[in-house]
Amino acid sequence: MCESSEIREDFIAEMSRVLESFGLPHMVGRVFSALLIANPPEQTAQELADELQASRGAISGAIKMLELMQMIDRKRKPADRKDYFSIRPNAWSAAFMNEIMGISLLRKLAEKGLRIVDSDDPKVTRGLRDMYDMTAFAEAEVPALWEKWTKYQEDKKEEEGL
Repeated sequence: MCESSEIREDFIAEMSRVLESFGLPHMVGRVFSALLIANPPEQTAQELADELQASRGAISGAIKMLELMQMIDRKRKPADRKDYFSIRPNAWSAAFMNEIMGISLLRKLAEKGLRIVDSDDPKVTRGLRDMYDMTAFAEAEVPALWEKWTKYQEDKKEEEGL
């Protein structure tokens, strides 16, 4: 195996472990990681299977999950029956927004839990109060963070002439 292949394998392994720590299945992390460093950036399921030494079935399941998460795109080239997969532009922004929606849901559930708990004892409500405070804080801060991110992206595109 050449050094470049080993470096690629190390990156895929390390990145997929990080993604697994966020709750993604192992193969989903491996496919996403392989697509992050793919050259060309569009890869077929067979190319991914070869790269990852995995079955087409495992690749197919990972692809379906990544498409549902809106992290990758599927395209066909003219006069080619194969599907090509690539990282979706702004995939990280979409993932971030999905997490923010989850935070909003958690805040609402914390509110509901606090209404259900029949106690004024802070020891009883501490877990729900912490959950509510953290999620409410995050929700309040996200719009300013998103505005900064959007401006950063616009400035970067302008600098790069895109």
